[in-house]
Amino acid sequence: MRNKTILPLFLVVFALLGGCGYNTLQSTDEQIKAGWAEVLNQYQRRADLVPNLVNVVKGYAAHEKEVLEQVTNARAKVGSIQVTPELVNDEQALARFQAAQGELSSALSRLLAVAENYPQLKADGLFRDLQAQLEGTENRITVARNRYIQAVQAYNVTVRQFPSNLTAMLFGYKVKPSFTVENEKEIAKPPTVDFGATPPAPAGTGKQ
Repeated sequence: MRNKTILPLFLVVFALLGGCGYNTLQSTDEQIKAGWAEVLNQYQRRADLVPNLVNVVKGYAAHEKEVLEQVTNARAKVGSIQVTPELVNDEQALARFQAAQGELSSALSRLLAVAENYPQLKADGLFRDLQAQLEGTENRITVARNRYIQAVQAYNVTVRQFPSNLTAMLFGYKVKPSFTVENEKEIAKPPTVDFGATPPAPAGTGKQ
């Protein structure tokens, strides 16, 4: 008799949770996690391109020290930020992450602009390949960021809307911060580093 009473009660509770947005909260939260993982993947892909790109440019334009330092420092700042699953719930931490990535974007743009002044560098096969990879990665970053923003928006709407907001409060779901253009523009001045030691150029680098 007891089991016959518990089962209908369980079904009623399950139906109420589903109707009050619990399942939507679960699915949108998982979409945020997947979206964030892809954002990090693409940002890491870009960071991995930086050392070879700097070395190739340095082979032709070693005296462009300031620009080379800016790129190297910006990449180091990105790498110094500890990325944890909780970062997506911390607005200030996410803002610092965005600012660091924005600084690297700006530094890379200046580096590619410098290359315009060196025809031999622009003609270098390895440089052209790295530039193409960087452009492709920037496009993938944009797509990944947009998908993440959409996932956060869908989740936040569920957290705020009635009656799903009651379910969100009951289970501790809170509004999550998202990417903002303002934070991307907070480009800090990079610290000074010593370029006294010249790193070896990657295999395949050659002047034409």
